[in-house]
Amino acid sequence: MAEKILMPRLSDTMTEGVIAAWHKKVGDTVKKGDLLAEVETDKATMELESYKDGVLLHIGTEKGGKLQVDDLLAIVGTAGEDISGLLGGGSAPAPEKKEEKKEEKAEKTEEPKKKDGGSSLDISKMDEVVLMPRLSDTMTEGVIASWNKNVGDDVKKGDVLAEIETDKATMELESYKNGKLLYQGAKKGEKIQVNDLLCIIGEEGKVDVDAVVAAAKGGGAVSSGETAKEEKAAPAEASASAESNATATESNNEGGRVKASPLAKKLASEKGIDISKVKGSGDGGRIVKSDIDNFKETAAPATSAPAAKAAVSTVPAGQVSFDEVPVSQMRKVIAKRLSESLFTAPHFYLTMQIDMDAAVAGRAKINEFSPVKVSFNDMVLKACAIALKQHPAVNSSWLGDKIRVNHHVNIGVAVAVEDGLLVPVVRFADGKSLSAISGEVKEFAKKAKDKKLQPSDWEGSTFTISNLGMFGIDEFTAIINPPDACILAVGGISQVPVVKNGQVVPGNIMKVTLSCDHRVVDGATGAAFLQTLKSLLEEPLRMLA
Repeated sequence: MAEKILMPRLSDTMTEGVIAAWHKKVGDTVKKGDLLAEVETDKATMELESYKDGVLLHIGTEKGGKLQVDDLLAIVGTAGEDISGLLGGGSAPAPEKKEEKKEEKAEKTEEPKKKDGGSSLDISKMDEVVLMPRLSDTMTEGVIASWNKNVGDDVKKGDVLAEIETDKATMELESYKNGKLLYQGAKKGEKIQVNDLLCIIGEEGKVDVDAVVAAAKGGGAVSSGETAKEEKAAPAEASASAESNATATESNNEGGRVKASPLAKKLASEKGIDISKVKGSGDGGRIVKSDIDNFKETAAPATSAPAAKAAVSTVPAGQVSFDEVPVSQMRKVIAKRLSESLFTAPHFYLTMQIDMDAAVAGRAKINEFSPVKVSFNDMVLKACAIALKQHPAVNSSWLGDKIRVNHHVNIGVAVAVEDGLLVPVVRFADGKSLSAISGEVKEFAKKAKDKKLQPSDWEGSTFTISNLGMFGIDEFTAIINPPDACILAVGGISQVPVVKNGQVVPGNIMKVTLSCDHRVVDGATGAAFLQTLKSLLEEPLRMLA
C-alpha cells in the first residue's frame, strides 16, 4: 500500500525546504534508511532518509523546487500501484480508495489480535506510530531528557512532545499528529535508537497498543494497558499533591506541564531543585537558566542537609572507591569520530614558531576602535582564512575516490563544553572583518555552553582551529576533524629571549602545529601554508588590506 512522505521540519525555524538533490528517482527501489534527498533548509542542507520500504512512485517537486513543511514530498509503495487517490486526482476513485484504506486498517488491527504476537505488523507504515527521528547528522540514538506530555494527554500538531538529548544538543521534538498519547517508548533518561518506537499517538480504543509494542520489540507480549493505567495514575497522584503548592506553580504551569527551557530543566535536575517551585522570568513565565541559578530553596532545609552530608562522606583510608559515570551521547560520538580519524587518516605534524610582537601591539590598537573585543584567536582565524585562499590544497577534504578542493572557507572553532567538545563553524571567514569574526565566535561559545547550537551551526567546516593557549599550553598536536584535511593546534603566547639584530631581547612567541592528512596534503604544501600564516601574523596590517 502506497504511503505519503511529507516534508519534515528539519530545523526549529524551518517553514519550507528546497530540494538540493534527489538520490532516488521515480521507479527506484527504496529501503528503510536509504538516502532519499538532500533538503536545503533556512540553516543548512540536510540529508533526508526514507523510513519506508518500497518503490519510489512520485516526487513532490524536482531539484530546486520548494515545498512547505507537511507538503507532499514523495510517495513510496509497490511497483505499478495506483496513486491517483493520494495525489488528489480523480473524484470517483478517491472515496473507494478511502474505503479500501479503512478496510485494510481494520484488517491490520484485527490480524495482530489473532496472531497474539503481532510480530508481522509493519509499524513504520502506521500513522499512529512516531519513530525516533535523526536530529543531527551524526545521531544514532537519543536520550529522553524529559517528556512534556504524559500517557493519556491530548496532543495537537505542533505541541512539544519531548526533549531529546542528541550527541550535540538537547532539542525539542514537536508532534506532527493530533490525537491522544497512548504509549511512551522510553522513560526520562533512557535511550532510544534512531527509527525505534518513540511513542504512539491516536484515538483511544482504535489502536492495538499491545500489538504495536510487540511488533516494535520483535515479539513478546507487553501489557501496555497496565502500563498506561500506571502512567495515568502517576500524573493523577502528582497533580493531587501539587494542589497544595498551587500558588507556587500557577505562574509557570500551562496545561499541566512546567514551562522551562531544556537547559533550565537539566540544571534543576543536577542541583536537585524542584522546578515546579521556581518562578519563571522568561516569556509567558517560562523558566530560564538565570531563574535556576538565582533560586533559593525556602522549605525543608533540615531534611536535605543530612542527605547532602551523606553524599560527601569521606572514604576510609585504604578502601577502594570509585564512581562510574555513564558515557554521554556527545562523548560517544567524539570517541567514535576521532578514533576513526586517527586510525584511518595518516597524520603528520608540522610545528612553527611565530613572532607575535606586532600582533600584540596591533591588537591593542584594534581594540581601541573595535565594537567588540578582538582576541588573538580571532586574529589567528582571520590569518588562516586568508592563507587558505592562497593554499587551497589545505582547504580540502578526502572523499575516498576523490579529493574535494573547497573554494569557500568555513573554519570550525573547537569549543570546550562540560560534556566534551563542539566545533561551531564560522562561514566564509575570509570575507569577514576581525570584529565580525570575534562577535560570531563569542556567540557560538555562549550557545555551545548553553546547549543551544543547532545542526546548521556545526556542519560544513573545511578547516579547524583548536586553541589551548588560554590554559597555559605552549604547544600540542590535535586530531583532524573529518572530513577536513587539516587542523591547527594553537599554543599560548610566551615571553622568551629572542635574538633580534644580533641582540638578545624579550619577545612574544607563539607555537602552532598543523596536523595534516597525508592522503591530501604533503609536507611541502603544509609548510608553505604555515609560512603564509606566519607572515600574516608577524605583519597583521596585511590582513586588513
